[in-house]
Amino acid sequence: MTAVGIVAHPGRPRAVDMARSLTKRLTEAGIEVRIPGADADALDLADHGVEPDAFPAGLDFAVSLGGDGTMLRTVDLVYRSRVPVMGVNLGQLGFLTGVEPDEVDSAVDRVLGGDYQVEERMVLRVSVESERPAGGPWWALNECVLEKAHPGRLVRLAVSLAGERFTTYAADGIIVATPTGSTAYAFSARGPIISPGLSCLLVTPVSPHMLFDRSLVLGADEAVGFEVIGDSAVELTVDGRTLGELDVGDRVVCEAAEAPARLIVFSPRDFHHMLKVKFGLADR
Repeated sequence: MTAVGIVAHPGRPRAVDMARSLTKRLTEAGIEVRIPGADADALDLADHGVEPDAFPAGLDFAVSLGGDGTMLRTVDLVYRSRVPVMGVNLGQLGFLTGVEPDEVDSAVDRVLGGDYQVEERMVLRVSVESERPAGGPWWALNECVLEKAHPGRLVRLAVSLAGERFTTYAADGIIVATPTGSTAYAFSARGPIISPGLSCLLVTPVSPHMLFDRSLVLGADEAVGFEVIGDSAVELTVDGRTLGELDVGDRVVCEAAEAPARLIVFSPRDFHHMLKVKFGLADR
């Protein structure tokens, strides 16, 4: 292996220390280390900083040092280049990260030696028709959220399923999640938990003001579309990144992306055991 990317949460001292230590170790082993430019400055590792567009090219793998938010950002940076990501849990729940802090050195050694597996996770492609900055294609490992931009107002969205008009939602917002994202915001909105081994889309309203208030689980080949039809501002967020507001008439289509994200694991993950551990479920 010749090149490794590092994405660290600059606000977590342990992540900063680990990024510096790992950079030193890999560099001394003759391996190129790349860090997104803004992160590199914050970590005092400016010599390794590169522009985000240049970050993934030719990487053997990327290391995420932080919580699930850092993991989502890392996947977004490298997804289209098919670079696998190893996540180190320096956050709280750590649903996406597979390595604990005291395992970092041994985990890196195993990856460098080819002793690892790749777990594939479905990704959303979010296509936005808008003249605003939110316009364009985006990708999400967890979710796409359309929600009210201002308190005390509802959003009104005309919803289509697989190209056919379905109904109009009046709600605080709507979440479209992957199975991976079913344990994130959608779970807080009382959506179901879906095994990440499945490929499907989960559509969950947030505080709906309508009789139909249930989540929908759609097949991976069933795109879900939205058109902004109300006079209230709608804000678009993808994997925690606020992309901006949408105007009346703007459209969003969420569908399964052609390729999955690639996560580094060292043994098959027991999803049910993970649920028990992360949510503190007791045996009875």
